This record gives sequence, structure tokens and C-alpha cells, in this order.
Amino acid sequence: MSLRTRYFGPRALIEDDSVRSESTLLTNLRAGWTRGNLGLHLDVLNLFDSTSHDIDYDFPSRISLDEPAEGVDDLHFHPAEPREIRGYVTYRF
Repeated sequence: MSLRTRYFGPRALIEDDSVRSESTLLTNLRAGWTRGNLGLHLDVLNLFDSTSHDIDYDFPSRISLDEPAEGVDDLHFHPAEPREIRGYVTYRF
């Protein structure tokens, strides 16, 4: 069995440090059982179903025509995947 936690603290999103991301904390669990040639394993990704952002960016974008041509500075992000359970069965021969 293993438990992995990944933490990224608040970090600068642009060089002058005027825009910062929030911290991110994700925990994954892996449990397994092996007897002879047979193995059963279970992974639980994002164990606590965190709604953190996996990654953050700050850059200008333009979504509609009524926004300025140079765009509007905004925070863009990729959310962390929701809780996911994966099971594995292996047989070694």
C-alpha cells in the first residue's frame, strides 16, 4: 500500500509576482495484493476529491468581439481530475 501527496504552494504566474496561483494539494492511494502469479491492485486518484487547479496560467485572451483587440488579462486553469478509481488484474506467466 502506498499513499502519495503532491503539494505546490502559491507561485508567481507572471515575472513581477503581481499575480499568484493558489496552492494545490492532491493525494493518491494505491493498494495491492499478489499471490504467486496473480496480482490485484487498486488506485484511487485524487483521494479527497480536491477541486484544486492542476495548473494555472495568466495571459490575455479575447472571448467576445466586444473585448479589446489586445485581449483581457485573465487566469486560465486546468482543473484537477475528479476522484477516480482504477482496478488492475495481472497474471504473470
